[in-house]
Amino acid sequence: MLLIEFLQRKNGSAELRDVVEYIAEKEGNTDRKHRKSVYVSLMQTHLPKLEREGGIVTFRRGTITLLKVPNNVTLYMEVVQKNDISWSVFYAGLSVIFALMAIWFGNVLLLFAAVTYLTVSVIHHKRTYLIARPKERKNIEKSEDNV
Repeated sequence: MLLIEFLQRKNGSAELRDVVEYIAEKEGNTDRKHRKSVYVSLMQTHLPKLEREGGIVTFRRGTITLLKVPNNVTLYMEVVQKNDISWSVFYAGLSVIFALMAIWFGNVLLLFAAVTYLTVSVIHHKRTYLIARPKERKNIEKSEDNV
């Protein structure tokens, strides 16, 4: 998704070397070995897949061109770093805090807030799960059709 983010910032087109530099910088490691790893990963995996399966980019003569922005791209752009928490976990945590406060103060409005945040957490988690794992969803749908 860093590739798409960079291409969007550059009006849909950028040189491969600039993309490699950007991704390495975002990943926090700009040494030669890591840049080479990013380059190889783009050339062998990401660019061919984005060209072949999605028609999302083209790669010609060292230039990557963004053809279309994939559906639900903002979901994938919301990258959770190693020590961060996802929004669904954040909402679940708020629901616990509000539920404890509701019990402590005996307040129905706080209980309502707790249930609301818990509902938002569950919905967000399910949407993220279904969008981020479409192959698993297709397998589930196929198995349900066979029942």
